[in-house]
Amino acid sequence: MSNRAVCREASHAGSWYTASGPQLSAQLEGWLSQAQSSKRPARAIIAPHAGYTYCGSCAAHAYKQVDPSVTRRVFILGPSHHVALSRCALSTVDMYRTPLYDLHIDQKVYGELWKTGMFERMSLQTDEDEHSIEMHLPYTAKAMESHKDEFTIVPVLVGALSESKEQEFGKLFSKYLADPSNLFVISSDFCHWGQRFRYTYYDESQGEIYRSIENLDKMGMGIIEQLDPVPFSNYLKKYHNTICGRHPIGVLLNAATELQKNGVNMSFSFLNYAQSSQCRSWQDSSVSYAAGALVVH
Repeated sequence: MSNRAVCREASHAGSWYTASGPQLSAQLEGWLSQAQSSKRPARAIIAPHAGYTYCGSCAAHAYKQVDPSVTRRVFILGPSHHVALSRCALSTVDMYRTPLYDLHIDQKVYGELWKTGMFERMSLQTDEDEHSIEMHLPYTAKAMESHKDEFTIVPVLVGALSESKEQEFGKLFSKYLADPSNLFVISSDFCHWGQRFRYTYYDESQGEIYRSIENLDKMGMGIIEQLDPVPFSNYLKKYHNTICGRHPIGVLLNAATELQKNGVNMSFSFLNYAQSSQCRSWQDSSVSYAAGALVVH
């Protein structure tokens, strides 16, 4: 028997979101009840990973598009915030805990991914330090509640991939994206603006700083909706917008492009946009959040 840990604790519960199951459940329910479900069933969603007081209501617009009756596997692609990673990494545990219920990792899919030689393993420490995947676990649990014993998760930590690696991983994941019983959750916030983020792009023609940020984010969102990785890459090179999930988004765009080449018809639309606060001066800072869904026709 190996002595490895079997489960990852909900390490950000009690700080980034409430550790009380009933309270968390009620909170998520409240946010979900405010959102419209128009893009169901989503095959992929993009949603933020900040503390729920900041982005819980925004994220609901993406999770509202999830259809638990068809979803059997939830792939969660989150960027690495703490460790330098040039590839993608898989967890070493079997189970991720949430205050709602435990989520089980799909060991069959993990085995298939591991066999490609394209992945490394993240340590339990890295796993529990990282919030980009964890912040999607309570929402996944809530959205899938009615079928809670009938699905597994596939958490993937995404490193700082080159464009060619984004393409390789996109190709690899495209065969999973083609399966209607899979859902992809792409974890990303949008612009991190302010001196503390070392990013202060400002287009004065837009008026207040927060308007300039919104314009910049919405330009990027419009490009993501085209489902083509090349213009998105060009946009990032031109504006350097601090979209922390740019690599998971790049993998999704490459996977979508691969399926479209094979005649699969799909569309992506953003459903909500929010900012943690409205920046008006150089002393201010904010993080932007966007929620959207990919639908296969």
